[in-house]
Amino acid sequence: MPIRSLILILLICTGASEVVSQNKRDSVRVPSRRRVEQSMKNEPAASSAKRTRSKIVNDSASSKYGPKTTLSTTEQDIFENKKNYQELDTAIFNLHRWDFVRKYENKYQDLGNVGTALNSVFPQVSTTIGATPGFKVYDLYYESAEPRYYNTKSPFARINVVWGGVGRSMTHVEFTRNISPRWNFGFNYRPILATKQIQGTGKADYQVRSQYYDFYSTYESKNGKYKLLINYRRIKHHAIENGGVQQKLDSTYRGYFDPQAVPHLSANLASGVGSFASTDELRTAVHFFQQYQLAKAAQFYHTLDLSKQVNTFHVTPNPETVNYFGFQTNLADTTFVNDANTFQVTQNEVGFKGNAAFLFYDFYYKTRAYSNTMVNLQGQVPGSVGLENYIGSRISFRFDSLSTLSGQAEYLLDGHYKIDGALRTPWLDAELKSSLAKPGFMQRGYYGAYNTWINNFNNTFTNQLSGRIKAQLGPLFVSPGITYTALHNYIYFVHRNDIPQLAIPQQSSDNQQIISPEVRMDIRFFRRFHLRPTVIYTRLLGNEDNAISIPTWFSNVQLSYEGLAFKGALQLQLGVDGHAKSAYKALGYDPAIQQYYIQDAIISPSFWTTDVFLNGRIKRGRFFVKYINLLQVFTKQGYMPTPGYPNVRNTLDFGFELILFD
Repeated sequence: MPIRSLILILLICTGASEVVSQNKRDSVRVPSRRRVEQSMKNEPAASSAKRTRSKIVNDSASSKYGPKTTLSTTEQDIFENKKNYQELDTAIFNLHRWDFVRKYENKYQDLGNVGTALNSVFPQVSTTIGATPGFKVYDLYYESAEPRYYNTKSPFARINVVWGGVGRSMTHVEFTRNISPRWNFGFNYRPILATKQIQGTGKADYQVRSQYYDFYSTYESKNGKYKLLINYRRIKHHAIENGGVQQKLDSTYRGYFDPQAVPHLSANLASGVGSFASTDELRTAVHFFQQYQLAKAAQFYHTLDLSKQVNTFHVTPNPETVNYFGFQTNLADTTFVNDANTFQVTQNEVGFKGNAAFLFYDFYYKTRAYSNTMVNLQGQVPGSVGLENYIGSRISFRFDSLSTLSGQAEYLLDGHYKIDGALRTPWLDAELKSSLAKPGFMQRGYYGAYNTWINNFNNTFTNQLSGRIKAQLGPLFVSPGITYTALHNYIYFVHRNDIPQLAIPQQSSDNQQIISPEVRMDIRFFRRFHLRPTVIYTRLLGNEDNAISIPTWFSNVQLSYEGLAFKGALQLQLGVDGHAKSAYKALGYDPAIQQYYIQDAIISPSFWTTDVFLNGRIKRGRFFVKYINLLQVFTKQGYMPTPGYPNVRNTLDFGFELILFD
């Protein structure tokens, strides 16, 4: 993040604190000890564990305002009438897992650099059964940044900065304050910058530039009957596409990690033209949620969402200087490539909800008006503009503070549906998902510089059932589980030698069935040491058309020391992270259409990655130091998360977080 941008953000925070006057702090309702203890009891066990770790170093006694007076919650908890305001999380557990692949337990593959396109290693059930654009490789960068809502007793600011080695960085600046006891305002700013890892020319030679920010506000009427939540969110994600390393047939695997390796989508250097290929995703969203208390056990609510997603592939300034994997462009005008797809949605939902003893209920009606436009497509795909009508219900049984049974059923009036159910107890977690969903627009019809098709795909059907037992046996925590996934009419992308395109969509005419038993453990020994292995075994019970490719063995392991040092002044977690997959045909990536696809040419060999880390906390400051891919120091070669795309080489990462009050 540029220093001038950080200074500007801090000036805005300071100016807001001076211009907007805070009501007298003694008029702000400070929750009683009984209310705080009750809210702590209502939180899940995992959150309680994190809070326990964060309280090892207690600095709240030396200051009137701190993590204990800065309370936050989610819209989901407000919607379900849970008074579940949580204290600020200051835990250091796994703080070093800052990049998106490691943060999500290595269950995603990327293109070897932070901020690049992501794909889930294991099949996921779509949360949307209606119209979708069909582009999803950048979803996680946007969806995982949803803001929390605060109730603060003083202005609060958080500055989190990560300086990764070889030009990778990520920043999170957050500010919030209560304008009055019932009105809060805040914002988040999250940029990602990553320099090119293949033939980069310097610190400012960026491969990824991502800018995310949001503004949010909450309001509650004096009698507490009316509540309003508002947020505006925007992300512009820009990535230079190198196409991976270009290798000859007789080259060795180690050649992919040569610092002088040539990328597929390099410019014609001999011509001196600096052309490049790139992809962009722009998302904007305005969200309103309001509710009114009709009676003690009933509220009327309304949500409004206005959203837009634009996905673009372009070549600048001259497409003729870029060799796109040997394929010729489909466009008549080859001097300009700008494949753009715009998807817009206006969604309204109204309903009645409330609580009756331990039961939460919700019945709603939803409308969703959408439009999908592709720049180059001659005549839009049928149904590109439409209106969807839904009815649905949510229900939750809360047996006690740790055990809940919840579910949702949603029906799109043209026949599509989804059913979700979840059971959470101290000894068992179980989940059921079933959906009949529409195909994405880009899978149905596309016309771009290097790809074109029109398809009449059927609706996709997915069933997924998972369960996990949790048992604490003295110093041993063990959690065996299993996930079963069944797919029908599954749509996937594949490379075919008989078609002059890198990848095209296909729909399987039969079924795919995946079963994945797993076991997670936490073994504590010598009081402060922890060994945490996770092993997942996957077997394809049915894989018609070879539409699925998943590693048979998948494992993560962590060995760490967790405790205090320097007479309790430093809380630390020191250890080693390891990850391994068995050999398999990992999915390839087609930049022009932003899609991962089934390929047969390259088998990704089994590999083992090792990261050494130190997480620490001193008073209100957290920090980490991590050395990634330690084994590459000795082997002189790494691994490829996606065929042709080498990982970030061994390097040192550092990050810190400062929390400021008043």
